[in-house]
Amino acid sequence: MKPTAKSLVLDLLLAADGGSLSAHEAVRCGALFDITANNVRVTLVRLGSEGLIEAAGRGSYRLGPAAQDLAGEVATWRSAEQRVRRWNGGYIAVHCAGLGRSDRAALKRRQRALQMLGFREYEGALYLRPDNIERDLDAVRQRLVTLGLEPHAPVFLASAFGPRQLTQIERLWDRKALEASYHKLQKRLHDWIERSDGLDRDIAAREAFLIGGAAIRQLVFDPLLPAPMIDVDARQAFVETVHRFDACGRKIWAQLYRSALPTTVSSKAKRARRA
Repeated sequence: MKPTAKSLVLDLLLAADGGSLSAHEAVRCGALFDITANNVRVTLVRLGSEGLIEAAGRGSYRLGPAAQDLAGEVATWRSAEQRVRRWNGGYIAVHCAGLGRSDRAALKRRQRALQMLGFREYEGALYLRPDNIERDLDAVRQRLVTLGLEPHAPVFLASAFGPRQLTQIERLWDRKALEASYHKLQKRLHDWIERSDGLDRDIAAREAFLIGGAAIRQLVFDPLLPAPMIDVDARQAFVETVHRFDACGRKIWAQLYRSALPTTVSSKAKRARRA
């Protein structure tokens, strides 16, 4: 799916891992997706007013305070498997019945936090996920709050469910769909890596952005289920392929940025001469 100017700028800065993006680079990248220079520049101003980006020098931007927490969470896809630990059969529960639903912004943040950590609604606004991520319950609670869950929301461990309840709980996650997405995306990434050397640079950069974005989104929202609830080997193989793809895509985008550098330098020189 073609990105908007807003999503493009934010995704580029997320990929920069704390680095900056110049307005010229943003315009150059926008051209890959037929986004006008004016649209990109207006978007930069709007994102700045929203606190999502901030100046990092003349004509250069970085992620702002309003985007830092989400950026940190998105970046965790690189080490997601390292945060998975042995599962003892218990669950982490979040009870949202007393949190209210009238504040749409708060509700959106809450739902995003729960989804990004793999929680699913069981019944009566009780959300569950296997207790197999992070070092302990406090670490999971802190991540949820950082992402937007209300600090006073009850977060606790739950276990000793009956057989019928366990069957219902396991059905909260679509195992077949998850495993199918691992295999499908892994093949797509592998096939692209194999043919990427023969692609025009702009086409390669555009495809790397779109295909890589879909794969990373899969990892960011992956529930990281334990065995036997999921084929852990299939997920691991997918993760390894995403890392290979990411390294390949970064090389292509580095070349794209370098190709824009002479134009930037030339423009600065012209302005200096006119001055």
